[in-house]
Amino acid sequence: MSANIARRLVILGAPGSGKGTIASRIVKTYGMPHIVVGDLLRSHIQRKTEESKTIKEHIDKGLLLPDDLVLKFVAGELKKIREKGFLLDGYPRTLNQAKLLDKEMKVDHVVALNVPADEIVNRLKDRWVHASSGRVYNLLWNPPKVAGKDDETGEALSQRDDDKPEVIRSRLDTYDKNTNPIAEFYKKKGILQEFHGRESDKIWPEVKKYLDRVLKEPVRKQAA
Repeated sequence: MSANIARRLVILGAPGSGKGTIASRIVKTYGMPHIVVGDLLRSHIQRKTEESKTIKEHIDKGLLLPDDLVLKFVAGELKKIREKGFLLDGYPRTLNQAKLLDKEMKVDHVVALNVPADEIVNRLKDRWVHASSGRVYNLLWNPPKVAGKDDETGEALSQRDDDKPEVIRSRLDTYDKNTNPIAEFYKKKGILQEFHGRESDKIWPEVKKYLDRVLKEPVRKQAA
């Protein structure tokens, strides 16, 4: 099924929740543009735009970018494609961002993935990377041919500091603190749908069933 009625979707999900997997399936199934805000910001850095220095400084320090600056990039991109609909990924990240976006452009549906923290820790703690190429391995479902070595170069693999269990739990706590108010904001608007589970392959059929239904419903009157 290809969505021929333009809809504006947001997807929420913690790091390691399978958000990327579900988002790619939504885009493939319904044929809507996929706006990944992290990629958008990185493209501005590569193009060395006027704001790229500010973006890079904040990203390098692990800080959240000023809300007005992020909104400028996001809204500018979304306005180009708003008649086609979109799936917005990686934004909003705070309640204030959600409110700013709502003033700029209305969202139709919000898909929120809820995967237990222990499952996310188990997924990420077994992730190892080859630093120079960016190749990612997982000891559970995609292990290297030789333990601790990259398949192509034979060089040593390393684990990112933020993939260590104690750091993952801290990141998840921060995510919950920022995202729970966002979810509540969209719930009050009647556009939030939550999906609970441990495996993306089991969550996806429920997401698809929901979207198959709501994408057939009449479009509510849009503002902006």
